[in-house]
Amino acid sequence: MMIAPSVKNDLAPTGKLRVGINYGNPVLAKRDPSSGALHGVAVDLARDLGRRADVAVDLIGYESAGTMFEAVKTGAWDIAFLAIDPGRGHEVDFTAAYVEIEGTYLSPAGSPFRTVGDVDRAGVRIGVSAKSAYDLFLSRNILQAQLVRASNPDAAFDLLVSGQVDVVAGVRQHLAANAAKLPGARVFQDRFMAIQQAVGIVKGRPAGAEYLCKFIEDAKASGLVARALEKAGVSGVSVPPAASL
Repeated sequence: MMIAPSVKNDLAPTGKLRVGINYGNPVLAKRDPSSGALHGVAVDLARDLGRRADVAVDLIGYESAGTMFEAVKTGAWDIAFLAIDPGRGHEVDFTAAYVEIEGTYLSPAGSPFRTVGDVDRAGVRIGVSAKSAYDLFLSRNILQAQLVRASNPDAAFDLLVSGQVDVVAGVRQHLAANAAKLPGARVFQDRFMAIQQAVGIVKGRPAGAEYLCKFIEDAKASGLVARALEKAGVSGVSVPPAASL
């Protein structure tokens, strides 16, 4: 299918589609420690988008959503796979969500905290990855507990290991992986938020934004997202229903 020049120019004004990939979120992507190669759901979707739009794809990896979002201000990427949040809407336009992830807490062995409702109390310290979707959400909703920010999700977990925080917030799958490293640690069964993962494009590119919205809806309806999740071995997430265009 022919792609309008306005769409190509919005998606890839430099001639390449520069895609921000957050490999700090294992639901979206992972980075091979030896080769540095990125793989996962976001990578598969980015490559399929490039194929459909007939543009070369340049994957740009980031260790956290916060550092990735900050990079948009320097023009480092054209689109990025990140969570919908009103605090990001001044810089990017979002598609509808293509996958929904749970944000919850991890507590260490012997902790009295077992449910989300236990945490927001005076004196409780919550470790978070700075400027992540759950940091932004908790910053608006936590009333009594203190948020302690780290540079990325693994650094936030290190705060828990070193006793600098009482619980750590994060994506359920990442917390579960880290819990395996800390005997007796517990990932809460309930959640404090549903994280809506979408694709964001730099603000002011309407043709590209419209194309991305249609691409994501097709990726959900065709089973592309579900297949990519299965290929990546990701479980415990859901593909949202179709959105109105």
